[in-house]
Amino acid sequence: MKRFMKRPSVKYALPALVMLVVGTLLGMKIERSLNDQDTLDQLKKLRNAFMMVNQRYVEEVDAEKAARHAIEGMLDGLDPHSTFIPAQKAEEVKQNYKGSFGGVGIWYDVVRDTAQVIRPIAGGPSEKEGVMSGDRIIKINDSTAIGLSRQGVQDKLKGPKGTTVDVTIERPGIEKRYHFTIERDEIPLRSVHSAFMVDEKTGYVEIGRFSMKTYEEFMKAMKKLEGQGMERLVLDLRGNPGGVMQSAVKIADELLSEGQTIVKTKGRKPKANQSFASSAGGSFEKPPVIVLVNPFSASASEIVSGALQDHDRALIMGQRTFGKGLVQKQFNLPDESVLQMTVARYYTPAGRLIQTPYENGNEKDYYEEKFGSLGEATYDASEYAEGIPDSLVYRTAHGRKVFGGGGILPDVIVPPDTSGVLHYMRQSGVQNQFLNRWFTERETELRDEWTDRSEAFISDYTVSDETVDAFWSYADEEGLTLTDKPDAVDPDSGVFLRSDAEANEQTVKTYLKYGIGSKLYGTRAARRIWLRADDTFQKALSHWNRASELAAYGPGSPGGPAAAGADRSSPSPDQ
Repeated sequence: MKRFMKRPSVKYALPALVMLVVGTLLGMKIERSLNDQDTLDQLKKLRNAFMMVNQRYVEEVDAEKAARHAIEGMLDGLDPHSTFIPAQKAEEVKQNYKGSFGGVGIWYDVVRDTAQVIRPIAGGPSEKEGVMSGDRIIKINDSTAIGLSRQGVQDKLKGPKGTTVDVTIERPGIEKRYHFTIERDEIPLRSVHSAFMVDEKTGYVEIGRFSMKTYEEFMKAMKKLEGQGMERLVLDLRGNPGGVMQSAVKIADELLSEGQTIVKTKGRKPKANQSFASSAGGSFEKPPVIVLVNPFSASASEIVSGALQDHDRALIMGQRTFGKGLVQKQFNLPDESVLQMTVARYYTPAGRLIQTPYENGNEKDYYEEKFGSLGEATYDASEYAEGIPDSLVYRTAHGRKVFGGGGILPDVIVPPDTSGVLHYMRQSGVQNQFLNRWFTERETELRDEWTDRSEAFISDYTVSDETVDAFWSYADEEGLTLTDKPDAVDPDSGVFLRSDAEANEQTVKTYLKYGIGSKLYGTRAARRIWLRADDTFQKALSHWNRASELAAYGPGSPGGPAAAGADRSSPSPDQ
């Protein structure tokens, strides 16, 4: 990336002068407030270097750009989540937490120099085109996306509503690359993606993110479900990247009894040390709760799941969470740019640090180490529990073992299916591609019969055998091949046994029905169809006895690490 311009732009001259004056005055104020001589010496060195570059470099320098790179360099050496937000982007970032914005509709992060989709936003343009969680964006329009910063990716993806952007992605476990032309649109940032009754007494609420409106949406959904007879709750936080901490605290408060710690923050400054506790009058303090999580559940999601686990309030199921437990605060700079900087760390009520370990802000090592430990914890929980040091073993309020070391390890681990034809279908999205063509050919008749009849569609519509046959024919053209010869099976190349597909015919039909329902009513309304083929969710429905046992404990105060003397035994996490 070029850091300097051959010619100064006139528009930068006044801002640079203003920055210099403001910076000098600010520096004088800081100097008077600093007591540490070494810190003061380093500040003077930084200021002198900046002045020297501006005055003596062989070409004239864009002072604003140079200052931005200097700030970014300082933050890069701190931790993986402290960032600098230029003035022209600061307002967009604020809007992301308020309601809606224009774009392609994905949550993403930059992992090992490549943008990875955390999740597509429900009902957004990317989800409609078939973009999936875990996709790696390698090309945007005609330019490589590898090596772009978070801001660089955003700059290329965003644009006026109605315009299009071409995106090329790689999908884990799939050799081919996928190309999508996505039409930008206004993205509604609804937090509660789905809320409905699974059966006569089981409510289901899916929270996709935590914004300033999440608590209000959650309470509205809960009131509606309780009015329909809800006696127990499945709270789905899978793929939830986090967001506003206060919203997470309020939701946990509704599920906990009075006086129970929800989360603690600890930082360098005394005012960063806070403890948030539940108040009286929670709307759902006693009924059984199961919380679903996965490796894309982060930050505020981990506050909720960690608090409920430490207090034995809910059964946590799924895979180990992401492990982002750093508290960022926004500091406004004179030109309206923002330092979004880590000021504290999150700790669960039992004292577990949520954050995955990192060293000096090295993002590459951070993600490699994090994903390595996630794999260990997800696929071999017993070995993980045996090998973890005593300092990372904690006890819940009623003596169950829970583990630190980054992220929340579920009480019941449900390893994801990473083999077989169903996994390949989910990862490749080939059924979505098939339905794009199939639905277009039948859209008129489908809408004539099923518009405004979503409940009837969900309960009565059946995918025909002819449609399944047509799907397999299309899949074969796209590289998903069925064979009768065991020796020919090659999952990496998309070759699977025909008997495997036939044994899973009902699930294949469910996938196709979900896709059709999504086109007719949107993904929120069709979520009930997808859950029929969702292994983690289906397993959750068989664990209500354990969830009820936890609910019966009632209020309690979490203890510290096991080494502190808790003596109640408990089993290791289930697989």
